[in-house]
Amino acid sequence: MSDEMDISRPVMRVRAWFDMQLVDHGCIRAVYNNFYDLGGGMYRSSQPSPAQIRKYQQRYGLRSIINLRGVHGYGSYALEKEACAQLGIALHDVKLYSRTPPEVEEVHAMKDLFERLEFPALLHCKSGADRAGLGAALYRILHLGHRVEDAMAELDWKYGHFKQARTGVLDFFFASYVARNAQSPIGFMEWVDTEYNRLEMESRFREEGWASLIVDKVLHRE
Repeated sequence: MSDEMDISRPVMRVRAWFDMQLVDHGCIRAVYNNFYDLGGGMYRSSQPSPAQIRKYQQRYGLRSIINLRGVHGYGSYALEKEACAQLGIALHDVKLYSRTPPEVEEVHAMKDLFERLEFPALLHCKSGADRAGLGAALYRILHLGHRVEDAMAELDWKYGHFKQARTGVLDFFFASYVARNAQSPIGFMEWVDTEYNRLEMESRFREEGWASLIVDKVLHRE
């Protein structure tokens, strides 16, 4: 059973709109959507509104959207799903996390999705900072063939990502591969499949509490 908001009735549609704008902070994203071109027909952003989805399709010819928040109960998801259906855009719901290293299965799922995705495409989370940064880095590594060292630039303060907070575990994930590869060359996916241990990496990661407090309590990140 879906947890998404029902917008089949006018009163629920209005409720979803206010929920998107006020509860899910869409009023901020209406001013700044953290939108960037990743190359190869892929873009990254924060949660787009239906109006922004229409604008991006008209401007960039979007064929697909990757929603890294997964299916959720905010009005923004129900409105996004409806807009994609109306515009003929394929919506792919993928749940990634910003405060734990990715599961091996999640990395493989993203790789498979990039291979079968119809471009041009947009990937987004809520703010466009952390999960969008993880997705963007994986896209550059797994689809464009960029070096991990270069793709790590997608996790940067200019997108609103804080390395010193709990979200810095995403940087730690990629940096651990870079350090291992420097010892003796190993492919990224080979490392993920044969050496990477998510639980061990999570236990090694140490956060700086004050930065996490800003991200978790002040910015209300998911």
